[in-house]
Amino acid sequence: MKHPKMTINFIPLLLLVMSSCVYLTWAKSVPSTCLRNQFQCGDGSCIPHGWICDGRAECVDGSDESEETCKSKTCSPAHFACGGRLNRCIPVDWKCDGQSDCENGSDEDCPPQVCGDDQFQCRSGKCISLTFVCDGDHDCEDESDEENCPAPTCDPNMFWCNNSECIPKLWACDGDTDCKDGSDEWPQNCDGQKSLKPPNPCSAQEFHCGSGECIHMNWRCDGGFECRDHSDEADCVKPTCRPDQFQCDDGTCIRGNRQCDKEFDCRDRSDEVGCVNETKCDGINKFRCRSGECISIDKVCDKSKDCRDWSDEPLKECAENECMNNNGHCSHICNDLKIGYECLCPSGFRLVEKTRCEDIDECEDPDICSQNCVNLEGSYKCECTTGYEMDPSTQTCKAVGTVAYLFFTNRHEVRRMTLHGSDYKSLIPSLKNVVALDMEISENKIYWSDLSQKKIYSALMDKAGNSSHHITVIEQEIQSPDGIAVDWVHGNIYWTDSVFSTISVANTGGLKRTTLFKDGLAKPRAIVVDPTSGFMYWTDWGTPAKIEKGGLNGVDRVPLVTDGIEWPNGITLDLPNMRLYWVDSKLHSLSSVDTNGGNRRTIIVDQEKLAHPFAVTVFEDKVFWTDMENEAIFSANRLNGGDIVRVAEDLFSPEDLVLYHHLKQPKGLNRCEGSNVPNGGCEYLCLPAPQITKHSPKYTCACPDGLVLASDMRNCIKGGEVPSVSTKASMILVSSTTTSSTTTSNRVSPTTKTIPQRTTRNPNLGTTEAAKQMSDTVIPNSTLHSEMLSQQVRNNAAVEDTTSKHPTALYIVIPIVLLCLTAFGGYLLWKNWRLKNTHSINFDNPVYQKTTEDEVHICRSQDGYSYPSRQIVSMDDDIA
Repeated sequence: MKHPKMTINFIPLLLLVMSSCVYLTWAKSVPSTCLRNQFQCGDGSCIPHGWICDGRAECVDGSDESEETCKSKTCSPAHFACGGRLNRCIPVDWKCDGQSDCENGSDEDCPPQVCGDDQFQCRSGKCISLTFVCDGDHDCEDESDEENCPAPTCDPNMFWCNNSECIPKLWACDGDTDCKDGSDEWPQNCDGQKSLKPPNPCSAQEFHCGSGECIHMNWRCDGGFECRDHSDEADCVKPTCRPDQFQCDDGTCIRGNRQCDKEFDCRDRSDEVGCVNETKCDGINKFRCRSGECISIDKVCDKSKDCRDWSDEPLKECAENECMNNNGHCSHICNDLKIGYECLCPSGFRLVEKTRCEDIDECEDPDICSQNCVNLEGSYKCECTTGYEMDPSTQTCKAVGTVAYLFFTNRHEVRRMTLHGSDYKSLIPSLKNVVALDMEISENKIYWSDLSQKKIYSALMDKAGNSSHHITVIEQEIQSPDGIAVDWVHGNIYWTDSVFSTISVANTGGLKRTTLFKDGLAKPRAIVVDPTSGFMYWTDWGTPAKIEKGGLNGVDRVPLVTDGIEWPNGITLDLPNMRLYWVDSKLHSLSSVDTNGGNRRTIIVDQEKLAHPFAVTVFEDKVFWTDMENEAIFSANRLNGGDIVRVAEDLFSPEDLVLYHHLKQPKGLNRCEGSNVPNGGCEYLCLPAPQITKHSPKYTCACPDGLVLASDMRNCIKGGEVPSVSTKASMILVSSTTTSSTTTSNRVSPTTKTIPQRTTRNPNLGTTEAAKQMSDTVIPNSTLHSEMLSQQVRNNAAVEDTTSKHPTALYIVIPIVLLCLTAFGGYLLWKNWRLKNTHSINFDNPVYQKTTEDEVHICRSQDGYSYPSRQIVSMDDDIA
């Protein structure tokens, strides 16, 4: 019988629950209050204020894009009001930049551009350098810079090329072709003196092109032009294929059954050209009979036999609308078909389990947005990182602030131009053979390498046109600096050398340098750095071709791309999206991959526009590249490869290019100067370490070639020196090395040494001379292996000079382990004795199953075996 008091006490609880439900219902009916930086939609929901009037409705009722909302929107002083129905706001510096950003084009309603005194204005309004006028190249799109030109003449100190080009006389007959037509090396123009022919720079496994390049020998007579003068395909005999083979357009032979197999087997993909695929019975207008025929959907349920098995006229399905029964069990939309039905989903959803719709996470596609992606229910929203704003006309992220420029090499000069060509000039003239290029924007400095001079130079940008202000950064122990990259945070410069097969680093003044990578390199070419993460990335077109990454301190080297790559030339890093872009001159392609080697994408394959690409750079949603065969610079959309445009043409061997904008080199923390110790306490070079985990070291010290780090991981000593054992730390070292004789080569044992006196060295000394000079001042009292520290060792001893405590730890740990093993062995012996002295029985008879399941044991006593006491079960209870 239930107690009446329990029912009375339940009533207040029931009233409390009902009042809570009423309150929640009332709360839902009251409009919510949005934050100050949010906009409240008509239904009460809140969205970021920056999403209103952006051309795409985020409110369900569309109130964020209504005319009333947009009219009330005001622009800040740093923005320009487009006006019109949407009244969008764009940054002031986007006005009159040559690109329409407002929906109505009001931002480009500008007065004619006024060119400077040192510029020539084309009829189209474009401004170019006066030095480009009457130089034989069409720098204006309307060719007005080459009209009404007088007969060309050269200065007495210049050599007149056969094509009317002028070059310094010192460049004639020096073994390098400097005139476009090569006339500076013709015997008849050398006044009887022999033209200096440099030795063949190519190895035995390479082919020397007539135009000077070195290519792989197996690229000779392969059907593709890799030499600029096409000499690699001269005097080649095209092979003849067997009757059972297919001959590709490049002359190679493949098995006949590989033609039209939906896979590209020819390098030029000609085996899949002209193939006719089998007709498929797909689409909403087709119906596949169970007997195999394919008929039009109009013939289904028309009471006429069109399928041999009558499967197009089922009596029940033709007369039934399945969507009338519980919406066909579809979660959203049910579409009745002539035979059967189908469940459909609204935009932004996908069908799962044939009946249920779930939201599509569009942000899983890394190229869905220009930069950042926010997934919404049934939709998504694109946003921009700091320093960028959404362009309302293109819905892409566009940089705010300074004007962006392209800097590129043009054999004898470095040129500069805006992205739309409105400002075009020569920055550094009269160079011999400039190839690689980079800059340090915060210091307003530009760096370049010259293959003929075999040097790396630097200059302030506003003084770069005067050769007296050019500073030699590296001039010794360098042969072919094909790629350079500046660490703008830590003040270092990295370069590749395809002759020495090395990657080296120096401070931007060239005072200190060392070699970081040498093993496993063949033909390193382009290089790019990321000071924030502490990694560098480079291409290597040797055998095998690859793209790799490694720490800025020479450790943690990892291959990123090793397959589907032949001749990787230029490489660049898109910092906001952390993606690498590179061009392949053999495959005529432009591709991208993330910084870990995943999500690889081939963006463009074009034998005409990517005939011989050399360098590449990325900015906003555009990718730019130089092409040596086309003698031009191209741009395209970096996400889909569309909208390919010639940015500049009629160039002379355009090679490297970089993009100048402050967002390309964001400010960062110099980890070597983050403490009170200058240069991180390093005697020589302080290099940032790759930031793999939160426990990764911030930096490591490095020594010049020929010297190694001492035990304090800061100072440099000669390799092979024997340390003197005179301190407690040295005694610990002896103890630890005696205990373990299998120490790895990277392992550094702590010792003590006298800190050597710092020396002042010539800025142009090579690493060998620097090592010799430093070694003269070092007291020989320690030894070290010459390799850089591994990541594991650096985590333990990179910056702090600590004393090894492994022997002390062993004295504590080993006795504890032995004690635990002894206790565990005793437990096993006791458990074995217990099992031997405990007996149990099981009965097959069902009568005794309950006794067995309850684990009733027969125990042994001194009087023999005895049974446990049993309870008497009354049959009356079971009957009741």
